[in-house]
Amino acid sequence: MKKRRMLVHVCCAPDALYVMDLLKEDYDVSGFFCNPNIHPEEEYRLRLEETQKVAQTLGFDLIEDEYDPENWFDLTEKFKDEPEKGRRCDVCYAMRLERTAQMAADGGFDVFTTVMSLSPWKKSKVMNRIGRMFAKRYGIDFFEADFKKKDGFKKSVDLSKQHKIYRQDYCGCIYSKR
Repeated sequence: MKKRRMLVHVCCAPDALYVMDLLKEDYDVSGFFCNPNIHPEEEYRLRLEETQKVAQTLGFDLIEDEYDPENWFDLTEKFKDEPEKGRRCDVCYAMRLERTAQMAADGGFDVFTTVMSLSPWKKSKVMNRIGRMFAKRYGIDFFEADFKKKDGFKKSVDLSKQHKIYRQDYCGCIYSKR
């Protein structure tokens, strides 16, 4: 039986290492690195390089979106003083999930999702609601998940150590770095 094609938004290598391996059991997965929120650009490049290593290790295609931090800053400027898990994060999830839905629909994928729900700093219920909204808008299925369940985050940490993958110490945006 042919597996459904899934485009997976990937924010970083540690999350991809666990989630992509899990998803590829049931789906023909490709990764989508869409993260204009990551600052500074050197950090963006480091996370991309580490994600490329994971893609090679696990054997999945990785698509890199354009790095457009100016658009991200425009969208999130009025929320710059929000705490982590505040409205700025919701805007950031929406921007990246919409871009993933567009790319999935344009690329002929059957379904899309994100690895972001693996992080204890991310609100999976909000991401899943946003994902369903864009699935409807773009006529594509969305795979709802909370990958941190069943010790997903701990497994990700362990795998990162085992594979010597760089683990960042902040979400990615300049505001979370403070």
